[in-house]
Amino acid sequence: MHQELAQPGALTFTPAATAQRTRPALVLTVLALAGMVFAMLQSLVSPALPVLATEFNAPQNDLSWIVTAYLLAASVATPIAGRLGDMYGRRRVLLITLAILAAGALVAALADNLPLLIAGRALQGAGGAVLPLAFSIVRDELPPQKVGLAVGLLSALLGVGGGIGSVAAGPIIDHLSWNWLFWIPLILIGLAALGIALLVPASPAGTRGRVDFLGATLLSAALVCLLLPLTNADNWGWSSPLVISLFSAATVFLLLWGLAARRTTNALVDLNMVTHRSVWPINLAALGFGFATFGPFLLVPQLLQAPTETGYGFGKSVTEAGAYLLPATIAMIIFAPLSGALDRRFGSRLPLLTGSILTASSFTLLATARQSPWHVMAAMTLTGIGLGLSSAALTNAILSHVPRSKTAAATSINTLLRTIGGSISTAVLATILTIGATHDGLPGDASFTYGFTICAAAVVLAAIGAILLPRHRPPGNTDHNDQRPCPPPGHSAELPAHNGAAPPAAAQHHKERA
Repeated sequence: MHQELAQPGALTFTPAATAQRTRPALVLTVLALAGMVFAMLQSLVSPALPVLATEFNAPQNDLSWIVTAYLLAASVATPIAGRLGDMYGRRRVLLITLAILAAGALVAALADNLPLLIAGRALQGAGGAVLPLAFSIVRDELPPQKVGLAVGLLSALLGVGGGIGSVAAGPIIDHLSWNWLFWIPLILIGLAALGIALLVPASPAGTRGRVDFLGATLLSAALVCLLLPLTNADNWGWSSPLVISLFSAATVFLLLWGLAARRTTNALVDLNMVTHRSVWPINLAALGFGFATFGPFLLVPQLLQAPTETGYGFGKSVTEAGAYLLPATIAMIIFAPLSGALDRRFGSRLPLLTGSILTASSFTLLATARQSPWHVMAAMTLTGIGLGLSSAALTNAILSHVPRSKTAAATSINTLLRTIGGSISTAVLATILTIGATHDGLPGDASFTYGFTICAAAVVLAAIGAILLPRHRPPGNTDHNDQRPCPPPGHSAELPAHNGAAPPAAAQHHKERA
């Protein structure tokens, strides 16, 4: 990473101009609300699956589509919306994304049959670009010295929203009905959209060009063929012809997508950016943490709700089990902003590696010592600290190594890999629990040991990514920590220009604000 010297006439990012035209606290609040609601929708439904099975008289195989449709839509829509945000303005695309998310919540709340509920969940998944777009807006609108802490807070919402969803699902089902799992988020989405429309300045459009429909189609086909068997392999069988055929098709579509991306000047995903020395270790870590983040929400509630007669369960209710996730949620809220402060002082590698070690330690504890509820509580607190530090560090690392004009696309790919990691986690852990089930259908004690051990191994993958991450530039050299000039047209301090792209949109944005 080399520094750039200011030259006469260079366009300089001036934080004072931004601060005078925006209200950082209010902007961050409405963006945080939008991100939290989307994260809540990821976990609110899981505790309700037994209730929905009774409501719609549906078998487990059909119910799995409630989760599968959400993951598929999120995986496909996230990189597309991120790219469109860089092209046509992030606030505009964010508001459209929230409108689709609201439509999905409305359809699900009104659903009187399972196919309609699945359709609503697919629409909700299309809101997967909420957080990547929010990261980009924060980078554009907040003063540089506040970006690290703001990104830490927004990153924590991936886990915090999931924790709130898991905790709130039980009381909502007990005292209202399953429909309110969607009515409540719908109200919050409306408030967030209104706040963004009123408080967030219009984002500048970037390089227009044309939309890469061929690339979008090939990437979508590859992700569908990849995630379908991952989320249904425990039902279809890992060695079944259907699973093998889908994995093979995913490989073919990915190769075709890569070839097409190399041959177009308007690629949906800039492969130079994805494979860059400073970026691919971050994406490797995102894949590992995506796996680890979903692990506790799948394994811990089942462990706590298992009858005491099993010899390992604690016989807790849905609501009581959700309460055990509160320490992780609180820890994320505290340590994610701290990760931003550590990033500003020491770079992204330190909080990312520290978070990896702490998260791996928590899973090791759950794999070896879970005889008491306090063991589970302590491990979940450690998980929250680790995920809080690492989630924020992942995003801050992207912001430190990617030009402003490509922020939404880069963070969208990073979020996509977290989603894929979560899909792999859901499939693998569900298979382990099923294989080790006893004659009465309950998971065996050894299944939890294997599950937590695999989660720890996935975090080791994230730690490897942290170790391979290039050393951060000295404090004051990253573009969200100083006032260095924006790179000249067609150049970037961090990454090579993509096919002769126009100057970063942020430079035009701040020139207009001056």
